[in-house]
Amino acid sequence: MTNNPTDDSRPWSVFLIFLRLGLTSFGGPIAHLGYFRAEFVTRRRWLSERSYADLVALCQFLPGPASSQVGIAVGLSRAGYSGALAAWAGFTLPSAIALILFALGISSYGDYVSQGALHGLKGHCCKVSDEAAFCLIQRPYISKTLLTRRISPRGSP
Repeated sequence: MTNNPTDDSRPWSVFLIFLRLGLTSFGGPIAHLGYFRAEFVTRRRWLSERSYADLVALCQFLPGPASSQVGIAVGLSRAGYSGALAAWAGFTLPSAIALILFALGISSYGDYVSQGALHGLKGHCCKVSDEAAFCLIQRPYISKTLLTRRISPRGSP
């Protein structure tokens, strides 16, 4: 990971960056990985392409959603344990609040919501996920070492 002295590494800054991502990132974990790559590799240059690829490969190997693990790892690397917590809270809070509000709205006004509107939302989510997956396919997110380790425990093909 590259450390640029001009980058702000305080937990509050990490929280605000992940809050913005949490408010604007739609789709599932694959889409989130695309947004994270754009933010932390391309825009902020906190990670090299190779470091990000290795981090994604590691997180996909572990149980649970890879995007959450990547986000927490980036927060940890930037601002320690409080940065990891800030990254998790910033990225998760908008979705949790939206989910609660949506559930309350559907339970109260579900009869007034058309099925067409819900199907339109599903189509949009599929489009966002497809675009992110296409972007990730174009990048080499598995290093040769990790690939050979997965094929053979000794590391040789």
